[in-house]
Amino acid sequence: MDRPIRILIADDHPMVAEGIRALLETYDDLDVVGAVGDGAAAVAAAGELHPDVALLDLNMPGVDGLSATEILRDRHPEIRVLILSMHDTREYVATALRHGAAGYCLKDQDSQEIRRAIDVVLSGERYLCPGAESALEPADGTEPLTSREQTILLHLAQGRSNKEVAAALDISVRTVETHRKNLKRKLGISSTAGLTRYAMEHGVLQGTGLSR
Repeated sequence: MDRPIRILIADDHPMVAEGIRALLETYDDLDVVGAVGDGAAAVAAAGELHPDVALLDLNMPGVDGLSATEILRDRHPEIRVLILSMHDTREYVATALRHGAAGYCLKDQDSQEIRRAIDVVLSGERYLCPGAESALEPADGTEPLTSREQTILLHLAQGRSNKEVAAALDISVRTVETHRKNLKRKLGISSTAGLTRYAMEHGVLQGTGLSR
């Protein structure tokens, strides 16, 4: 690439975003074109700034990193999405990949590793931080959840009603109800409380308000 690589950062913690920006700006061939605080702003900025790579946090207010990844992959398939998170559990990594992320990197990686992650996803390959390769292995013999089911599980486990989930994801209440039934069937769980317990036990709620 003859021009600098254009980078967009989305993280709801300004100090974190600025820290990442400072690290990346030490490279002459990287150009951080924007830093925003949530997924909706990332989607809007992507349409205006045309980044090559979008670095997205997972847990952001409003439109989270997973939803933003789906939207970006749909509207701007040329943009490579790299999740930059503090969570290294299998569920987080696998879910991000199912939503269309090209890579998953931990925030505590040094600048050289983050730079390598950018180069890898920009080349069209998938990047996984050291130790995350196990995310590609099936956890057990159960029927896997789709990316949409994973997202709805997160919202339901945070105590949101079907109506609230539908509004957040811009889908119908009936669609949420269908996904809820499928979640219970696939996981062998009969209640919403059981879904919440499953989410907590499998790390889905780490980094959300319910885990603090």
